[in-house]
Amino acid sequence: MVDSTAPASNLKVVTLSLKDLKNSETTMDTLEDAFGPSSLGILIVKDLPVRFKSLRQQLLSYASYLANLPAEQLEILTSPSSNYLSGWSHGKEALKPGQYDTLKGSFYVNCAFYQGQDFAEEPHSLSKEFPQFTSPNLWPAEQSLPGFKKIFEDLCTLIIDTAILVARACDRYAITHIEGYEPGYLEHVVKTSLITKARLLHYFPPEPTLTRNRDALASEELLKDLDHDSWCATHIDHGCLTGLTSPMYIDEAAHPPNITSHGEAPPPLPSLHSAPSPETGLYIHARDSSIVKVSIPPDCLAFQTGEALQLITGGKFKAVPHFVRAKGAVKEGMRVARNTLAVFTQPGLEDVVDQKTGTTFGAFSREVSQRFK
Repeated sequence: MVDSTAPASNLKVVTLSLKDLKNSETTMDTLEDAFGPSSLGILIVKDLPVRFKSLRQQLLSYASYLANLPAEQLEILTSPSSNYLSGWSHGKEALKPGQYDTLKGSFYVNCAFYQGQDFAEEPHSLSKEFPQFTSPNLWPAEQSLPGFKKIFEDLCTLIIDTAILVARACDRYAITHIEGYEPGYLEHVVKTSLITKARLLHYFPPEPTLTRNRDALASEELLKDLDHDSWCATHIDHGCLTGLTSPMYIDEAAHPPNITSHGEAPPPLPSLHSAPSPETGLYIHARDSSIVKVSIPPDCLAFQTGEALQLITGGKFKAVPHFVRAKGAVKEGMRVARNTLAVFTQPGLEDVVDQKTGTTFGAFSREVSQRFK
């Protein structure tokens, strides 16, 4: 739970210019401040290409339009064979034992298109074992969501391009701090992977009972637990670098996400100027045991560390536990949804993530899947 008695953190979010990344002008101290053992494990990149603003607004608006499609259309976009990790997924994810996540819907896309492929062409045995990484994408019919696929791929491409530059900076750090580190390894992994995964997230407007109705809860402790991570439970990512957009908060009562003109791209939805409450949003469990709320400016991208990066760097960069809190999102007369995009850059299934043991990302993913059984 969010502990009001937890110590205030002196850790700060590090911000870098895209230009500095392109020119390899990032200092070792800056990278350690962003991803090192005494960091928040997150880096914000500013001064992005001009097109980023419109791509973000359009795609995050699509998240609301998509989640409000008729149930029969969403059913067509679900993929049990991929463990619901391609296409539309709602109520299938268990981040806590016995508790399935119905508070958000996700649309998953495999980013093999970045390599000019429709899907990952992994060895047959791996494709069979890891359908979540190798299944073809399921796109809505163009007449249902005109322009959705192109906007999605364009924004993901921009994020992966930026992640490659962040990975290049991490490689420069690793060469000087990790004995035997292979030069350019992380950049190679991010640049060539066929199984990078994108997740467009729609956090449904929370019902008042979720945050207000104490009588429906078994105990005060349960109320606090719901309030702590009521939109997304505490977890760590399993890839290398997770690219995140700033969320869009949309009042779906004032701006219903209904498609009224088939064949034409729906208009971007107006968003709130800020989160509905100072307490709503993304939180990180910091290395100093504090809990820190992180705000990503709308014209920036953020990159978080994942477990694969922790393994590749021998623990120099550590995965960061984080969660999303809905407290304050319930407002009288409003239905506030939260939309965002996460792009999980991941090694190929046969790429080695632990040089000491020779563990591949496929073997690591096998171990991760066992945690949730």
